[in-house]
Amino acid sequence: MASAPNSDPVLQIRDLVVHYPSSAGTGREQMAPTLDGLTLGLARGERLALVGPSGCGKSTVARAVLQLLPPGSRCEGELRLAGHDPRQLSQGALRRLRGEAVGLVFQDPMTRLNPLLTVGEHLSDTLVAHRPLWKRRQRRERAQELLARVGIEPERYGSYPHEFSGGMRQRLAMALAMALEPPLVIADEPTTSLDVAVAAQVMAELSRLCQEVGSALLLISHDLALAGRWCERIAVLDGGQLVEEAPARQLLTRPGAPLSQRLVAAARAREGTPTPAPSATPLLLELENLRCWHPLPSLPWQGRWLKAVDGVSLQVREGETLGVVGASGCGKSTLCRALMGLTPVRGGSVRLQGQELLALRGRQRQRARRRIQMVFQDPLACLNPAMAVGEAIADPLLIHGLAKRAEARARAREQLAAVGLTPPEHYERRLPRELSGGQQQRVAIARALVLEPRVLLCDESVSMLDAEVQADVLELLRDLQTRLGLAMVFVTHDLALASGFCQRVIVLEGGKIVEQGPGDQLLAHPQAAITQLLVEACPRLPTLAS
Repeated sequence: MASAPNSDPVLQIRDLVVHYPSSAGTGREQMAPTLDGLTLGLARGERLALVGPSGCGKSTVARAVLQLLPPGSRCEGELRLAGHDPRQLSQGALRRLRGEAVGLVFQDPMTRLNPLLTVGEHLSDTLVAHRPLWKRRQRRERAQELLARVGIEPERYGSYPHEFSGGMRQRLAMALAMALEPPLVIADEPTTSLDVAVAAQVMAELSRLCQEVGSALLLISHDLALAGRWCERIAVLDGGQLVEEAPARQLLTRPGAPLSQRLVAAARAREGTPTPAPSATPLLLELENLRCWHPLPSLPWQGRWLKAVDGVSLQVREGETLGVVGASGCGKSTLCRALMGLTPVRGGSVRLQGQELLALRGRQRQRARRRIQMVFQDPLACLNPAMAVGEAIADPLLIHGLAKRAEARARAREQLAAVGLTPPEHYERRLPRELSGGQQQRVAIARALVLEPRVLLCDESVSMLDAEVQADVLELLRDLQTRLGLAMVFVTHDLALASGFCQRVIVLEGGKIVEQGPGDQLLAHPQAAITQLLVEACPRLPTLAS
């Protein structure tokens, strides 16, 4: 049980309005503020989740509290952090307040860590800045203590961030946020890039640290189940305004505001029952004893190998969705890359519509592999930022010599319409950064489908999207599968999502299939140890009262 919260507010926001500078660089605000009269309070020891659709202003709340808004922004209204208005402080006082009154855990710690500094140096720099009178030995002892508290061996003090896994880097980010035992911790999507088992460990660790110190936790998340599992209250934002705030269980079982109802309905839909696969449909993809082994540094006679995929056999039929789940490093993404021909295959067989792909070479292999396409996790990272989306969709047709430029553009417009971006003329000249996350993923799907594949690989393709957009993209994939007869391999770390979207699910561990079957059966009666761990770690919405 968490300690009773102190009645004095650690964070007090009242009628807060934030305007970002216009993208045109005129210095004048945009017509609509990003935060529009937001009122929110958080006492010491409380845990509050901030949820809402993309663009609702969740992350802007964190930036306003820390005064990390871009130059030219305007921030009006009442804002008090640990009794201070950060807007009224000098730069030196503001830097002290950021570490001592509030700690921040980012979404992707690797982008916030200096690759040239060791883990110990990151912690020591923080302590030097805020505890200048401490001796070097004191700082080192404190840094090692912090590492131990977040489950990292103190002996890793001299390691570099790239030598840590994603979960360990996030634990380091937590140690940095908690180094000065601040009364408030802000965690901005801290588990988005982690698998469900590691995410559960990280959130349990963060919750425990906040409880020990008595810190308040402001969790910014698009995952309602995660928010309900780790926070007592949930606040829903829309258009920069608070539309509902309630105890977590009440909001997730009896949402009041229309937006809350839609978000909860979308979250429950992803945990629903998948559409049954057509019976007796043709076999499209067949793997037999597929192996992807990578040599490890060793002496010549030792022959050490990393067995990323080690003897995987499976079949996928037309119109069927096969879910692939497992913890980080189990071989999920390597399996997808092997099917795409992006990583060497050491042995086994890959047959697509009866044709052995591994035996093909040159243009024959290129033509065959057009029938397998992939949708990646981060659409913005896989689209050319300087290329308009219409050109990005048309580009594969030009690369493979399947159409002249005019025809390719016309086909691109057809694909934009097919994925719900209508009218296509409104989108085809936009750059990827000018679209929302859901729209970017629709463009990525259109690009993958323009070559008319028979098999679509989806590698964590909805994990970065909020609940409503995620539901829309999943519904789009279902519709496209029905219309086009696609087979899909749906890779995810979320067993609950896989069970609600896929007809069959396989569980990978150490590059091997350790369990398989209908997703609902795996959720209800997991047999393998890793499946039991994934089920236990998977956040679920509370059951509705009968």
